[in-house]
Formats: sequence, structure tokens, C-alpha cells
Amino acid sequence: MTRTTLTEREQGVKPAGDIKTKTGPARRLAERPRTSAALLAALLTTVAFCAADVAARSYPFGPRTRDVNDLGNQYVPFHAHLWDLLHGRADGGLLVNWQSGYGSSFLPDVGTYLSSPFALLVAVFPRDEIDLAVYTITVLKTATAGAAMAWLLLSLRRGRWWAAGLLGASYALCGWSLALASYNPMWLDGLIALPLLCLVGEWLLAGRRPLLGVVIVALAWIANFYTAYMATLGAALVLLLRLVLAELPWRRALAVLGRAAVTVGLGIGLAAPLVIVVYSGTKHAYPGREGQFTPVSTEDLLARLLPTTYSYGSPALYVGVTALVLALALPFHRGVPAKVRAGWTGLVLAAVLSLQWAPTSLAWHAFAVPNGSFYRQAFVCCALLVIAAWQALAHGTPDRRALGAAAVLLVLITAVAGHSPLVHRHPHFTWPIVALAAAGALGGLALLTFGNGRPALVGLAALLLIGAQFGEAAATSAVATHRRLNEMDDYAPWGDRQQVEADAVARADAWPRYRTEPGREQTVGNDPMVVGGQGAQYYSSLTSDVLGRTLTALGDGWTSRGRSLQSLDNPVTDALFSVGARLHNPPDPHQKWLPQDGGTSTVTRQAVPPLVTVRPAAPRTTPAAFGPSPYRNQELLLGARVYTLPRTTLSGSRPGDGARELPVDAAGTLTARCRPGSEVFLWAPHFSGTARLPGGGGRKLYRSDAENTKIATMQPLGTTGATGRVRIELRPDLPGRVPARGAVGCLDTARLRAAVRHLRATGATEVSVSDGTVHARLPAGSRGTAVVAAPRIAGWRCSADGHETPAGEFYGLIAVPLDGSATSLTCTFHPPGLRLGTAVGGASLLALLLIGAVPAVRRRTAARRGERTATAH
Repeated sequence: MTRTTLTEREQGVKPAGDIKTKTGPARRLAERPRTSAALLAALLTTVAFCAADVAARSYPFGPRTRDVNDLGNQYVPFHAHLWDLLHGRADGGLLVNWQSGYGSSFLPDVGTYLSSPFALLVAVFPRDEIDLAVYTITVLKTATAGAAMAWLLLSLRRGRWWAAGLLGASYALCGWSLALASYNPMWLDGLIALPLLCLVGEWLLAGRRPLLGVVIVALAWIANFYTAYMATLGAALVLLLRLVLAELPWRRALAVLGRAAVTVGLGIGLAAPLVIVVYSGTKHAYPGREGQFTPVSTEDLLARLLPTTYSYGSPALYVGVTALVLALALPFHRGVPAKVRAGWTGLVLAAVLSLQWAPTSLAWHAFAVPNGSFYRQAFVCCALLVIAAWQALAHGTPDRRALGAAAVLLVLITAVAGHSPLVHRHPHFTWPIVALAAAGALGGLALLTFGNGRPALVGLAALLLIGAQFGEAAATSAVATHRRLNEMDDYAPWGDRQQVEADAVARADAWPRYRTEPGREQTVGNDPMVVGGQGAQYYSSLTSDVLGRTLTALGDGWTSRGRSLQSLDNPVTDALFSVGARLHNPPDPHQKWLPQDGGTSTVTRQAVPPLVTVRPAAPRTTPAAFGPSPYRNQELLLGARVYTLPRTTLSGSRPGDGARELPVDAAGTLTARCRPGSEVFLWAPHFSGTARLPGGGGRKLYRSDAENTKIATMQPLGTTGATGRVRIELRPDLPGRVPARGAVGCLDTARLRAAVRHLRATGATEVSVSDGTVHARLPAGSRGTAVVAAPRIAGWRCSADGHETPAGEFYGLIAVPLDGSATSLTCTFHPPGLRLGTAVGGASLLALLLIGAVPAVRRRTAARRGERTATAH
């Protein structure tokens, strides 16, 4: 079989009409069908996406924020940090982010959230329009996915360009995209990658563009390796089916599979410097939730095929009624070869069923249980549905028999889905949209079937189909936006509060002489990346285990099951981490559940040790072990006793019952006695509510829950009076617990100041910090252990006076032994996996260059032989 024969078979019939008879724009569109289809898909996607936000009155077209859940807490802040990095305003670089988590590895975060080429567009927006930048990137990614799918469809088989554009938009605006990826913008790179990888498969079938195929695979895995993995699996299934349908000799089929394996292997190899770093980062990350897969009911599964249904925990398979009807018509379409009908129908069914089986669900998610939705692979099923729809349309419009069967199946799906609570939530809205979309889809397809190609009827059909798709997609997106805002945590976009915080932090900042903390009353989980400073707050899927466990042992709180660490407002920990300035903010007015006090942002300062201190000796245990009390743990790191832990009594509890924690189900009082003038702190990680000293400090809010997704942070409550009596009024908003012993800590500020003076006198005399390097000058004769006030995450190496020495751990911080001779210390950070990834990437690049060079050498050699032969004759 020659390549020409294969191409004719795979591309199918010629498009209707002769382009020579067309004039003007119609002729230009017909001459460039794939370009025209891609532009139409991108236009439809953009207009429908933005129209939905106009209807939902969502940012940037209305007062409602779109920063829900991780979009506000993670993705916008990471893009803000990227903006600072690109403009030279960030503390740190690609290796270390010195603004978050007291120094976190940044390259894994880049590979997880920021490695898409689209992310670089933030640089062209003003810093205070970072939310608009992320929104624009989201729209552009979604539109690009539609354009890529439209291009792929016409590469699979020729047909009407506007129909390919319509189906391309239906893929871009699929339920997965609107319900999940629209607020997880890095996943949209997978939505783009899938049709591009399928296009690479087409090139492999035809033996074309081998180098470009490798580059596309590499870009897909660099942009977002997580969804690229799923997209690669989906593209592999499509390629296998195409090989079966092409009926190639087994040797040629094996050759295509071999080229595919080499292409994917080299592409992933080129992406290895980032992919392996991210993989290594996950090995050192704080463990997330271990979920158990539970399939959804058939009613919910079928409901998600319909417009305007929404659920975070079910597969979002909506692709539009037109695409659904065409996919349902495919098995009955006699104009499509039987093998094509059976192949694509079987692949779609197998993919959908794989969503509901635990082993295949695990395989789709790279054999790691997702920390969230179990249906992140649903976009692959959406793509297969759209491709199946194209097969039904590109082989000729389905006839009366096929359309009738599809209509019956649609009615059955709707009837079963009607029993789902996902439909019952908006019955007055869902059913009219379903009815109108079905009428537009069936009416438009009927006009195409019975119109005999008359231009007026074809144009009317196109308007009906495009209008139906536009309306139902916009409605579905608006419903998803509205439901997310009602069901998830939400955060305000950049505004006056963030600008005030940023200005205050900028005025106080003196990094690396000391750290400036953005404050305990946070706006989002990654405040330091948004408003500046160098704080403990850090929320990432790659939050390091050592950071989480260290801060938790010191009394810090967290949300998202330990991966979103908070600021710890405590003068001892401020001294430990060299926090010399701290911003105190009023509660965020956007969070209506917080008690509002109408205050303003203020900055407090205190003398703190330098970033590098010298301790007399290393801990006896390696690594050093913390105890159960956060107050004593702080003292271990400080090297001085500064707390008194009084006996406490909780009203209504029985003293001496031996319980480690006491239940708090109603308002009560916790009493203790401290030295007059002491600062009082309360540590109750599993208490939810407010605590205050009567007549003293204001109310302090604790947040905890029974599911252990969050724990409360140690809180300062005020100063004891002349009597030393402490009465803490507790007002729970959920059933909770307080420790039976050690809940209250009384800080002797005089002792703390003395300990700080000692650390300042013996610590480094000068400290400089670059991207991944800390350099310090030490006093002559320093002995014991040099401690860097940064978490000992994997990848740190140190040297004293140029002599490399192991970077040890001092209660979770970087530590280097000193023998009295060293006067300087240098610690450098190398992300785990970077060297291996660089080696794999270099080898892949070399192999790619050789693959590209060998054919060129062969052609040049053949040309020279031809010249010599011609000269000889």
C-alpha cells in the first residue's frame, strides 16, 4: 500500500461543491478549511465563554469574584509571583521562592502551575491586574483547545469547515472545561494537548514531521505533565484505533507504533528536566488525602451529558446536544463503514466505562489517587465523543433512520438522567435549555439531511446548530460559575485591601536583613506571593513535608489537609525565623463569616537574630525530635526557656480524668494563672470558634473541623494583669476539643529579649541571599552548629570556608557543624531530580539532533553521488 492510497482512504470523500465556482470570502474559506474552522472554533469559544460570565455577572464583567477555591488561593498568587520574577521584583528565582514557607523549592511549582507558554503573558499586564491576566490566559487556552480540535477533525477526514469549527468549540466548552478546568487553568493545557497529540499520531501514520511531533509532545509535557499524561493515553487509544481501521500490514503497523514510542519517549525526555523535578518534589511533599474511589450512579453519569448540570464529584461529559446526537447516530449511520462505526462507538463506550472502574480510574491518574475529583480524565471522553460525532457528520449527514435512533436514545438518556438530583437542582432552567438545544440540534441536522445541499438551507442549518451550541454552552458555563461561587470558598480579586498590604510590606521590607511577614489575617493562602514579604504562608500541592511538620510542631495551623500553611503570630517563632517586621491586618471584609472590627493595617517591629545563627551544639538525636508541646518545641529551637505552662481548668470538665483533650461543645471558660505581665497564648488545634480575655485583647478566631482538613493556629490573646489570673472565654461554633494540659502558654518577654540578644551577638555578621544561595560571614572562633532559618528541604548543600560539609537538620532547619575555624558559610540549593532530568533531557536532545541530521546527511550524500555519476557520463 502506497502512502497516496493510505491518504485517500483516510481522508475520505471530497468536500461538497467545487471551490472554483465560489468567489470572494466563500472561496477563501473553502481554500483554507482547517484555518477557517480553527478560527471559527476559537471565536465561538471566546464569545460563549465571555457571554456566560456576563450573564453570571462574574469578574471581569460583573461584581462577583471568580477566584474560588484554589484559583484564588494558589493559581492567581503563583502567577503574581511569576510576574514579579519576570520583572525582577521577586525574592528568589526559579530555584528557591524565598517569599513562601520561609524558603521553598520553586522549580517544582513552576512545573506544576506555571510552565505553560501562556503563563508568560502575565508580564504584559499591570501588576494590579493579575486577576485579569489569569482570566485572559484562561480564555486564550480554551479558545486554542477549540481551534486545535477543529484542525484535528479536518485532518482526520474532510468535511464542512464550519461544522468542524462548531464541534471544535463544543470540545473546548465541554463540561470538564467549564466545571473544572476553568478555575484550574493549568489543566487547560491538557485540553489543548490532546488534539495536538492526536495530530502527531496522524503524522506518524503518514510518516511526516517526525521532529515537530517530538517538539509537540515535549511542549505538552512541559506545559502540564499531569493532564499531558492523560492526553497521551487518549491519543494512544486514538492511534491504535486508526491503525486497526487503516488495515495496514502488520510490519507497517509495528513500524508506526515504533515511531510513536520513539516520538513520545524523546518528547518526554526533552521535558525531563522539569518532569523529574516535579516528580521528585511530590516525593518530599506533605502527604495529602488518601481517598477511596466510588463510582457515581448511572443517573448522575447520564445527567452530566446534559447542559446546565453541575457537580464537582461526577464526570463532566457534556459536549453539547449537537455533538451528543451525532455520536448517538454514528452506530446507525449507514453512510459510515461498519468498521468505523463499530470502532469509534466501542472506543467511546470503553472510555466512559473506564471512568467508573477503580483500576482504570487509577491508571488514568498515573496510579496516584487524586486529592479531589476522581474524574479529571473526563476531557479525554469528551474528545472521543466529539471525534465520533465528526465521523458521523463527515461521512455525510445522518439519514432519517440514524437521526431517529439518535433522538430516541437522547430521550432515553434524558428520562434516566431526570432521576438525578443534579437535574432536580435547576429543573425550571435545565429542562428548557435541554429542549431548546435538542430542537436546534435535531432541526439543524434535519435541514442538512433533507436540504439536498441547497445553500439557503445549509446556511439556516448552520445558524441553528451554532446558535444552539452557543446558547447551551453559555448557559452551562454560567450555571457552573454560579454553583462554584455558592459551594466553594471564594476570594476577592486584587483591590484596595491588597494594595494597602503591599504598600505596607514594601515600606517595612529589608530582606535579607530580616523577614517581613504579611500577617496572620490572610487574604488568600499565598499572601506573600500576592502582596510581598517573606512569610510562613504557603499553599501548594508540593508543600514540603519537613516544613509542614516543623511549623505544626511549633503551633502553626493549616488547611487543605496540611498543604496550606498559615502565618504564626508569635514573637518566639518570629525570632526563630528572623521576622523583624509583621503586618497586622483587619479581617478580610470579603469573608463575611469573619467578625469585622473595622481596623486598619499596622506594622510592628522587633529586634530579631540574623538569618544565620550559631548554636553551641547540635541536638543529641539526628534528626532532632520534637515533643508534644509547641511551647517547649519553640524553646528547643530558641535554646532558652521562655514559657511557663500553667495548669488549666475548663469549666464543666472533670479534672484528673486522664484525657489528653477536653470536649468543648458549648460556651465555657478556661482558667489558669501566669506571672503578671506575661503574654498569654492559646494552643487548641482542634477548637473552632472564638477565644478572648475579658477586658483584654479582641476576639481571636480559631478554625478547625471534624474531618481533620484544617487545624487551628496558636493565637496571642493579650497580657495578664496584676493578679496573674487568666480567664479565657471560649465560644465554639462547632463541637471541638482543647488540650487537657499545655493549652495555655505564658511568655516571659524579658527572657525572650535576652535570648534574642545572645543569638544576635553570636550570629552571622553579614548575610546575603540570591536565588538558591545563602552566604554568611561568621564571628571568628564560632563553634557548635550554624543554623539557617529556613526549612531543611531536600536539595541543600553547604560549605564552611569553601570546604563542603553535609547540610544537616536542626529541628527541621538547615544546620552545619562548626569546628571554630570557619569564618564564612555558603549553602546552595539544587532541586532534587534536576541533574538526572538534565542528563535525560540532554540525551534526548542529542538523539533528536541525530535523527534530524541523518536524513539530511543521506540526502546530501545521494546528491553528491548523483553529481559524480552525471559528471562521469
